[in-house]
Amino acid sequence: MNPGLPGLQRWMLDALLAPRRTEGIDARLTASPMLDARARLAIYQRSYILRLVKCLAEQFPALRHALGAPLFDDFAREYLAACPSDAYTLYELGRRFPGWLEESRPDRELPPDEREDWIDFMVDLARYERELFRLFDAPGHEGGVWPTVDVPDARLVLQPCFALAQYRYPVAWYYHEVRHERSPAFPPAHPSYVAIARRDYLTATFPLNPVHFQFLCALHKLGSVDEALQAVALEVERPLAEVRRSWDDAVRGPWIQAGFFVEREGEI
Repeated sequence: MNPGLPGLQRWMLDALLAPRRTEGIDARLTASPMLDARARLAIYQRSYILRLVKCLAEQFPALRHALGAPLFDDFAREYLAACPSDAYTLYELGRRFPGWLEESRPDRELPPDEREDWIDFMVDLARYERELFRLFDAPGHEGGVWPTVDVPDARLVLQPCFALAQYRYPVAWYYHEVRHERSPAFPPAHPSYVAIARRDYLTATFPLNPVHFQFLCALHKLGSVDEALQAVALEVERPLAEVRRSWDDAVRGPWIQAGFFVEREGEI
């Protein structure tokens, strides 16, 4: 293999990711009868960035709607310059986007109560869309047997393709309004709690109240329905029997049907 090829490949990658810092173009690329070396390279630089911006737009459709296409595309280009693609697959391209939005916000040095509301909303929306996108292709329980309502509590555990999230805004509602081709207004701040689960290749979002969110977080941490019920009873200062009755009567069956759980393997 040409010993200079690895170096040339690294130079080409740098030229695509940071076109303004490109040096030595004429020494590495030849001109054509119609275009010089810099103009030929510029074709690939533009098409590469355009392809990545389009990919981000597909991963964050509601955020692009909320910001407007021109502003979203500007943010996307700045993100790609700061956080170049670092994986062999474009599936990971937006992994750092929500964090970059938070870190690069102009009011980040201000106290939380003095920051711009619309930026908080955009960050939350990006976090939600990234979680949806991640679960779309995450390891799941497809092909396995799902538990039925007669499975005892001791055998129920959260399924692998499942996520819990808390947001400052109703971003799940906003996302689904956009996906249904409606034009939702900027929503007021309101805490929202959601569970996201994929069953049989279909990903769904389930709104939760704060107590249900606490219970599922406890279940994720403790791995036991009984221990999670006890933890929530202590947290909300209600009798364990009352909390258990709410679990049995209100949420257990629907959550099993929705695919929140799989059956624990091995002996209890």
